[in-house]
Amino acid sequence: MLYRLARPLLFALDAETAHDLTLSSLKMLAGSPLAPRCGVEHGNPVQVMGIQFPNRVGLAAGLDKNAACIDGLAGFGFGFIEVGTVTPRPQPGNPRPRLFRVPEHQAIINRMGFNNGGLDTLIANVRSAKYQGVLGINIGKNFDTPIERAADDYVTCLNRVYPYATYVTVNISSPNTKNLRQLQGGDELDALLGKLKDAQAKLADRHSRYTPLALKIAPDLDETQLTVICDALRWHRIDAVIATNTTIARDGIAGHPLEHETGGLSGGPLLHRSTEVVAELARKLKGEIPIIGVGGILCGEDARAKLDAGASLVQIYSGLIYRGPQLVADAVHACRDWQAA
Repeated sequence: MLYRLARPLLFALDAETAHDLTLSSLKMLAGSPLAPRCGVEHGNPVQVMGIQFPNRVGLAAGLDKNAACIDGLAGFGFGFIEVGTVTPRPQPGNPRPRLFRVPEHQAIINRMGFNNGGLDTLIANVRSAKYQGVLGINIGKNFDTPIERAADDYVTCLNRVYPYATYVTVNISSPNTKNLRQLQGGDELDALLGKLKDAQAKLADRHSRYTPLALKIAPDLDETQLTVICDALRWHRIDAVIATNTTIARDGIAGHPLEHETGGLSGGPLLHRSTEVVAELARKLKGEIPIIGVGGILCGEDARAKLDAGASLVQIYSGLIYRGPQLVADAVHACRDWQAA
């Protein structure tokens, strides 16, 4: 109800200004009687990656890049929260404007470019949060790190966030960092995952705790590329795959004035393709590696469709912009009694 009242005011602002205002408000209200709460009854917890999730619906990375609003977001009823993407060093991201609403299609275009305060800021925020639930930390590379040295950035991030994360997501699929998606290719992917798994094994020994690794992939991959990724996931024993990030395709908003804005498209137009990728991964992986479905979820039925396609968990982000916190409750309710066929 409150979001329905606030939305016209937020939509009257520039998209990034509204985003920043929302996060600062959530941070300020966290723990107070005025903090947004959806009253989600978790029910039917599920185990994925060896982790017990209170429900199947999580927050996707990108909304809270610096982990500054974990406690404010916790009241929404998520079964898990993923923060980031974080890079080793702080970076401003791409020039503004870089975030655009496409309300006619319930979509968002962003070319943020991994804007974040770096590892020190994110870790300080995580340590100060009261949240005790499942926390994913999404890691990436700095924009000015040469692609041939990208693994160094990912290993640096993994080493630093490992003690604080329930799981860590390796983001190689944002379209807004030059050449980043090149890491989804065979040799580059194999080298990256090999170094990360070596680092993970050492960290597990050091901390006496195994923190799973998930790989986040793009929707703009053909069947051959997905086969290569699935083979790499199996070979390196990656703990989960997140499908998908935003798309560079514009079929879903063809003819719209914002059609030619560069950046990743998310929201409604991504639903069909991201769900197709989930289904293709499920066919190829045959239950060996769990899938987290994300992309275009605007209602409870969309979330359940991801599960029907083969996902074990789902994540939402853009749908929150259009539906508000009620979307979390709707998705949790739709997924509560789901059972694999």
